[in-house]
Amino acid sequence: MKSLKLNDVKYTYKNKHQSVRALDGVSFEFMQGKFYAVVGRSGSGKTTMLSLIGGLDIPTEGVVTFDNADTKCIDRDKFRLEHVSVIYQSLNLLPLLTAIENVTFPLTYRGVPRDEATAIAIEKLKSVGIDTEKYNRLPSMLSGGEQQRVAIARALASKTEVILADEPTGNLDTENSMNIIELLKELVVSENVCVIVATHDLTVAEHADVVLQISDGKIASVDES
Repeated sequence: MKSLKLNDVKYTYKNKHQSVRALDGVSFEFMQGKFYAVVGRSGSGKTTMLSLIGGLDIPTEGVVTFDNADTKCIDRDKFRLEHVSVIYQSLNLLPLLTAIENVTFPLTYRGVPRDEATAIAIEKLKSVGIDTEKYNRLPSMLSGGEQQRVAIARALASKTEVILADEPTGNLDTENSMNIIELLKELVVSENVCVIVATHDLTVAEHADVVLQISDGKIASVDES
């Protein structure tokens, strides 16, 4: 994988009343083929870190680089389209598109021919355990766990090197949560991707290759299994 590094990254949220330092001098390098859990309390800075890694924002100070390119200086829309997929807790599935249409949408947006996009979508939906008869169901007709799997299939279909997941088990019961975590772990190996999960769920952290504990915007500890 092309290198993904944070170098002394700081980020400050500001409004007319106050400023809050969400990240305060974070440095770390993420590697291909590993499952990372970024854990910490609400407000610790973990979601901000994912946002900066995904190019959704840029640091106030410091540098985030991908393949030695500063995310401040690149086309970040293209960066997300080609290199980083984000799985949100809210999933962001398009409600009027079926499961398979949700997976093919980013592909056709990139100019992939429809037949090829459909073939890729079917492959990825199968890989995450979605049954054929559910391909043409709207998200509202799927369970929470199934919707999460469709979101993961959509991320995989984009063939990006990095998958970011923000509280991916937050709306799921224990059984479905473990199924999703096991699936993400399998994808790290089978797809050789870098998976970074931001979570407050310590159960998720127990299954990660590397756990980054975030506290007050700093990396408090790094534990490798």
